[in-house]
Amino acid sequence: MRSWKVITGVLLVLMLALAGCGTSDKTSGKKTDGSKDEGKTYKIGINQYVQHPSLDAATKGFKAAIKDSGLKVKYDVQNSQGNMNNAQTIAKNLVGENVDLIFANATPSAQASLNATNNIPIIFTSVTDPLGAKLVKSMDKPGGNISGTTDTHPDAIPNTVKFIDEETDAKTVGLIYNKGEQNSVAQIKAVKDAMKGTDLTTVEAGVATSADVKQAAESLVGRADVFYVITDNTVVSALESVISVADSKDIPLFVGELDSVKRGGFAAYGFDYYDIGYEAGVMAVKVLKGEKKISEMPVQYPQKLKLVINKKAAKKMGIKIKPEWDKKAEFIE
Repeated sequence: MRSWKVITGVLLVLMLALAGCGTSDKTSGKKTDGSKDEGKTYKIGINQYVQHPSLDAATKGFKAAIKDSGLKVKYDVQNSQGNMNNAQTIAKNLVGENVDLIFANATPSAQASLNATNNIPIIFTSVTDPLGAKLVKSMDKPGGNISGTTDTHPDAIPNTVKFIDEETDAKTVGLIYNKGEQNSVAQIKAVKDAMKGTDLTTVEAGVATSADVKQAAESLVGRADVFYVITDNTVVSALESVISVADSKDIPLFVGELDSVKRGGFAAYGFDYYDIGYEAGVMAVKVLKGEKKISEMPVQYPQKLKLVINKKAAKKMGIKIKPEWDKKAEFIE
């Protein structure tokens, strides 16, 4: 009888062990069958370089993609207010918090984040030249712990230069930018390359902070027939300073993205920053779920490009809207 009781006890233990397979381990929060716990709350650190409508829209798009995925996320959102030292401090703090992923919005924030960690995955957006900024090894296979979406559409700058050349009487283009921003340096080179074969020339004014922007714009009055503000974070954060000069001196102001047209720029070939932020969010979801290796995720380009003209801004700058523009542009009244 004793041996039968022993056998029965062993069988009972085995049955209980089998019945427990696949249940949650309360201490670890993960299922014992090896699958991920869908109830996990991820922590995402957001390192945004400066506050202006385009970057804000990208962050909004990123969060929307995360929300649409159904993932539970807690954010630590920080803004370096256009200061690279702040961006580096923010990156180090996020690494110290051991966040699950860093969302770096703009080139300086992406560089600072990559300098701070080679383990935590980093998804960037609003980066003009990922290769030139030394963020990735290649656009198709970034390598390392970083990838994301670029705000460079290959046709945006050439199309803008072509419009200035063919649709205006301008001969000199005034460029205002921060020479310390690598993305801006790359864009200025692209502008000059696009001008080859035209009669256009450039005059430049450099800035270091947003406080320098108005004085830089004023320094170009009398020397530039039009202004062209690329997607320079320092200048765009103080765009109203350029707009006030352009309005008062009847100087057409071309800009690098659509949010700046809404703020009072005359025209831009651009796309919605919300869209590239959303795509970055989709990439982040795949990384967090373990569906893709970030080192093998190609950098994504903007998918849509359109010409938008602000009629109210045109009137303030003394620009006459041509009937033929109706076929190639969308208008803001």
